[in-house]
Amino acid sequence: MADAVTEGSRGVAMRILGLELARVTERAAIAAAGLRGQGNEKQADQAAVDAMREELNTLPVDGTVVIGEGERDQAPMLYIGEKIGRGGLAVDVAVDPLEGTTLCAKDMPGAIAVMALAERGSLLAAPDVYMQKIAIGPGYPPGVIDLDAPAHENIAALARAKGVRPSQITALVLDRPRHADLVAAIRATGAGVRLISDGDIAGIIHTTSPDETGIDIYLGTGAAPEGVIAAGALRCTGGQMQGRLILDSAEKRRRAEAMGITEPSRKYELMDLARGDVIVAATGVTDGPLLRGVRFRPNTIETETVVYRSATGTIRRIRGERRRMERDGR
Repeated sequence: MADAVTEGSRGVAMRILGLELARVTERAAIAAAGLRGQGNEKQADQAAVDAMREELNTLPVDGTVVIGEGERDQAPMLYIGEKIGRGGLAVDVAVDPLEGTTLCAKDMPGAIAVMALAERGSLLAAPDVYMQKIAIGPGYPPGVIDLDAPAHENIAALARAKGVRPSQITALVLDRPRHADLVAAIRATGAGVRLISDGDIAGIIHTTSPDETGIDIYLGTGAAPEGVIAAGALRCTGGQMQGRLILDSAEKRRRAEAMGITEPSRKYELMDLARGDVIVAATGVTDGPLLRGVRFRPNTIETETVVYRSATGTIRRIRGERRRMERDGR
């Protein structure tokens, strides 16, 4: 009975935290949006970091940052290992206060403030290195995709599972020189490629609603921290994902080992990246396909936030309107 009560209390606490996280990402998004189009990536990122940290420290949790903006407290960032909250439920926290710093600095579509929260020990504590990633949305049998298979095999397998021709599949890939061969291999199947300059958390989330986004699969190499946060969102919405850390130097392997990673070449499944009850919140900074950006009105500020929770499989969109305060800028 005591265990049941404890589990019930945890569920209530996590449900309440869903709304609290929306407040955290809203605050970070507003801070960054005040610097949209100013051309200063570091300043916009720092504004989002400062605002997010301040709000995180009001949460009723005993939180540890397992995915952050650095691995040591050498700069005023939300660093890996930092403690946040004012005490309560023990949780892992993964943050990206401003995904798409360049997008914000240039006032381009798709910048978001995003974070994930799960009970302690639920999120992969990954160093700030690159990660190979592959992801698709829900509705397919297990094992449709394989990180170790060539692109043409994954495209063909997904097309068969979807009941369409490869030419009706669209893959999302970060526009980087390292992906030139990957892009060519995808296009050789007849599939389309949509290239993005930044924002692979949102990019992976796009695979969960291909009828709306036009994206069926995500392929390529991006940052490991963003991979873990994206995996948390997929846990909430359904889908499949695999990832592998790129630990191609002794220094990277040492950093990974210090964080408890003992298999440098391990292929992580979705549940390895994010398990248990996971909540993910994201607020738009600039307008994009996932979320509308912050709107500064004469007396109010409008935001759009999405909150995902794996335990209930819910997706909530929140249109916020708050009275402007001096700290909000603009």
